[in-house]
Amino acid sequence: MTKEAMLGEISALAEYFDRSTGPLTEGDSNYAPKEGLFTVAQVVAHVAQTVDWFIAGAFAAEGFSMDFEGMDKQVRAVTSLDHARQWFARSIAKAKTAVEEKPESEWFAPLPPGPIMGGLPRAAVLGACTDHTAHHRGALTVYTRLLGKVPPMPYMDM
Repeated sequence: MTKEAMLGEISALAEYFDRSTGPLTEGDSNYAPKEGLFTVAQVVAHVAQTVDWFIAGAFAAEGFSMDFEGMDKQVRAVTSLDHARQWFARSIAKAKTAVEEKPESEWFAPLPPGPIMGGLPRAAVLGACTDHTAHHRGALTVYTRLLGKVPPMPYMDM
């Protein structure tokens, strides 16, 4: 995978996520289909946080942070969809910067040993980001329908 392909994957991930979640508004921020589940804003924040987590973990000497409790607390504090969308935009920008700034050789070096993709090329985190984002994009389309809105096709404007 070239840097161009890596940047394309990140751009597509962001485009599909933004398009799929477009009908959700700031007024939907605190909607959750059931008590205890992430709200709309929290799902978007979780996606942003996970992009950051994958990129940081790919290059951290100690590997991926396993402080899932702390990460959950950070996400559950988010109450604004606008804030969460800004976080997502910053996360995408940071991921693109990481691709641009790191030599391709670093992207193809193995991830640190451990339970999270240990030994795979660092570039594998981009596919993991895409899969993770698609999973939550799907959940948010269910939230969108439960709010009485119609989620658009994520892959093109209609």
